[in-house]
Amino acid sequence: MLNHFDPKTEKANPQQPNAQQFNAGLGGVGEYQNTFNPAFFDRDMGTPARVSETPVELTIDGTAIRVPEGTSVMRAAALAGITIPRLCASDNLEAFGSCRLCAVEIEGRRGMPASCTTPVVEGMAVTTQNAKIAKLRRNIMELYISDHPLDCLTCPANGDCELQDMAGVVGLREVRYGFDGANHLDAEVDDSNPYFSFDPSKCIVCSRCVRACNEVQGTFALTIEGRGFDSKVAASQNEPFMDSECVSCGACVQACPTSTLMEKSVIEEGVPEHSVVTTCAYCGVGCSFEAQMKGDKLVRMVPYKGGDANHGHSCVKGRFAFGYATHKDRIREPMIRDSIDQPWRAVSWEEAISFAARRLREIQTQYGRDSVGGITSSRCTNEETYLVQKLVRAAFGNNNTDTCARVCHSPTGYGLKTTLGESAGTQTFDSVMKADTILVIGANPTDAHPVFASQMKRRLRQGATLIVADPRRIDLLSTPHGGKGLHLALKPGTNVALVNALGHVVVTEGLEDTDFIARRCDTEGYQRWRAFISDARHAPEAVEAETGVPAQAVRDAARAYASAGNGAIYYGLGVTEHSQGSTTVMAIANLAMATGNIGREGVGVNPLRGQNNVQGSCDMGSFPHELPGYQHVSDPEIRQRFETVWNAKLDDEPGLRIPNMFDAAINGTFKALYVQGEDIAQSDPNTQHVESALSALDCLIVQDIFLNETAKYAHVLLPGATFLEKNGTFTNAERRINRVRRVMPPVAGKEDWEVTQDLANALGYPMNYSHPSEIMDEVASLTPTFTGVSYDKLEQLGSIQWPCNDDYPLGTPTMHGVDFPIGKGHFAITEYVATEEKVNARYPLLLTTGRILSQYNVGAQTRRTANSSWHSEDVLEIHPADAEDRGLRDGDWLGIRSRVGHTVLRCLVSDRMAPGVVYTTFHHPGSGANVITTDNSDWATNCPEYKVTAVQVEKVSQPSSWQQQFQRFDERQQRYLADADAPEPALK
Repeated sequence: MLNHFDPKTEKANPQQPNAQQFNAGLGGVGEYQNTFNPAFFDRDMGTPARVSETPVELTIDGTAIRVPEGTSVMRAAALAGITIPRLCASDNLEAFGSCRLCAVEIEGRRGMPASCTTPVVEGMAVTTQNAKIAKLRRNIMELYISDHPLDCLTCPANGDCELQDMAGVVGLREVRYGFDGANHLDAEVDDSNPYFSFDPSKCIVCSRCVRACNEVQGTFALTIEGRGFDSKVAASQNEPFMDSECVSCGACVQACPTSTLMEKSVIEEGVPEHSVVTTCAYCGVGCSFEAQMKGDKLVRMVPYKGGDANHGHSCVKGRFAFGYATHKDRIREPMIRDSIDQPWRAVSWEEAISFAARRLREIQTQYGRDSVGGITSSRCTNEETYLVQKLVRAAFGNNNTDTCARVCHSPTGYGLKTTLGESAGTQTFDSVMKADTILVIGANPTDAHPVFASQMKRRLRQGATLIVADPRRIDLLSTPHGGKGLHLALKPGTNVALVNALGHVVVTEGLEDTDFIARRCDTEGYQRWRAFISDARHAPEAVEAETGVPAQAVRDAARAYASAGNGAIYYGLGVTEHSQGSTTVMAIANLAMATGNIGREGVGVNPLRGQNNVQGSCDMGSFPHELPGYQHVSDPEIRQRFETVWNAKLDDEPGLRIPNMFDAAINGTFKALYVQGEDIAQSDPNTQHVESALSALDCLIVQDIFLNETAKYAHVLLPGATFLEKNGTFTNAERRINRVRRVMPPVAGKEDWEVTQDLANALGYPMNYSHPSEIMDEVASLTPTFTGVSYDKLEQLGSIQWPCNDDYPLGTPTMHGVDFPIGKGHFAITEYVATEEKVNARYPLLLTTGRILSQYNVGAQTRRTANSSWHSEDVLEIHPADAEDRGLRDGDWLGIRSRVGHTVLRCLVSDRMAPGVVYTTFHHPGSGANVITTDNSDWATNCPEYKVTAVQVEKVSQPSSWQQQFQRFDERQQRYLADADAPEPALK
């Protein structure tokens, strides 16, 4: 049993920090397998479809128990505290009944049925243990062991193997059988996957890995080949794991009861001996993990079954790609330099902080209070982003604070605030299991939010209808499901026209929910919108040429969504990163309100946040016009509350947004910038413009874990801490606040919030927090939606979805159930305005961008792991027709030229897009994807229009001049770092 450590007291705590958990004794020796999860247990030991509300009374080993009708005997026994041995059963899989180890006797029945597949009935009398049952179980186990290597002492799973445990439980002491030539003992090990090995000689063919791949992940990459003793687990068409359809989510590894499928880290380091529950720092799903440790060494990350966002599932990034935390490239000590053409000089924390504070004050003295600012990150904790914006407002004395959410989901905040009154998604992830029609717009969940995508695929297999509106065909459309799928392959930049057309069908065909509108919405505003949307210019036939989507497909989609019992909308960056991003978000909200799909489970408007804490960074007041909790800086009463607590005078005028900072830097009026955890030189559009702005600064302070592209222009480089090295909270896409717990010491000695605090103190503004919990207490005192949030409550409940206050003391899973924060829902007029970025003879193709499963954002973390085995470079996907016109083949170097820049990528011929549309990812800095994206932006929020860039593509023989310059610059900076400790720099 793994011990769990309290990060404050550093004392072992055998209880996992989540409410309503108990150990039902149904897993292996690792507590992550033993933990009983009621939600999944219903699936394993009698699915919800089979379990009724009618109680049934029975006896098990003489103990009377009442359980719902349809409950399995195994689950009923567990509820009575009776453990039945098993191998093929698992609490997150459907009952299978293949191992027979869980056989029991039932009075009045012949034979010994499997308890996992046998439902209880009234008056049933079950015996789980007697001499006859014990003999049967020993014989069954003996057959398993006869086809298994007898190397338990040298097996890497020794002490962490269910087969070994069950052999002991049933009292097996000898093996009488052997099947020379008919077993698997000479099977070869498959080591092709970089993270886990597959040793078929140890496989007992329990099918748990196959079922986990099918039922939990939904990839169907594994199968059982052969029969009898010839049966074996095979990946895809009997391929190595690395060449198969396997997505390396780890579900099969977690399900395996032996060491057949095992993490290579465990093989190398041994079985871990304690664990800490924390939250993944990759995408916006916010999965909970057990960081399983040996001392300060992280051995493996295992998805925590008590996690309310992931329920014990994971993806390749969160499960395996944690090696970046100890990578050799980590910045381990502060460094400074007077100008960016000088080498770095390693210094103490005290000298670096003093240097940064002195430069900031000198600049403000010379250029004025507003000449400096700060940028927060969606990778950092709520507490860290809160402190950065507080530093800017209280210590710098202005509102020049912004966040990377500006360039991804700021239109979500504006659009949902305008229509629904709150800048966040409305549902839990679990809500999708009650959706009848799922509309996905501008999102690719299987690559960007894979754990939630697995849940969505489960619902599709149950019969929900899928509608995808995206220029590119995404993998979700290939999900085997009982419903139907529809792809609206719209042209990039035409989202508003398409969603308006959906609204037009709803209104003109009488599909709106008039009762919901009358009760919950501003009827006068609705009538204005109705008159607007009914106009024939919004009809699917009228916009077909503009959107590229057949009118009949639009009508079919609108009917499927509006006529469903529950219709849910999920959208991503393909909605927000447009010049009309805010307009599209409002159009989506209009559609949901018009059909009554708001305020209950199975419906809603759900933005899929890209990074782990996009929602939190917005909640914490990172935008220049809003204090924490989306409270406007111009409101004197709100400002007074903050001034009292912060003991500082606050500016009542909004500060500079990120694009404004860049423009002002080039103009010479903005001179210093503090950037925590964000690589704006790689992630922001029009790279040349960003680089010019950074070069113009007199002082750039970068706080990060690696020397990123932004740090190449820095004067102060402060080491950052990974999520494994800090305490705090993240808030995921469903507004769920999750604890982040420190599992190892920071490599540079400080957590990120401590660095910000040191800088504030050096500037003369006192901050004296001793733990992030104190920062959250301050947030709760100033933010109405967080008044009930505390670390103590998070420890008690496991997680909390805001609002959490006196009205909602346990949080709010579903928003807008009774009313909206603005009273009545507001229908916004959403006029379609075509993007300025248009194709012509010189730039005939439209480039759009997205993400891929194995890499994350700008790749700073995943590129430093074995995930690069799947995606070692960004490529340009181009339709076969466009490739043929240009004489292009897979692997060719392609010159991609836009109105603002030029880069080179390799060619991948693909029919995922329509002719005229090309696609790439942006995970590798050398690809220069943002060299060619323009600085067009959303009209309301300045969110860049990453998704629409007119380009020309031609075959070339070498990288672009920008890429060659980038390579030289990168090599020079790496040499600077290598020489940082030298008494005399090698380069000057």
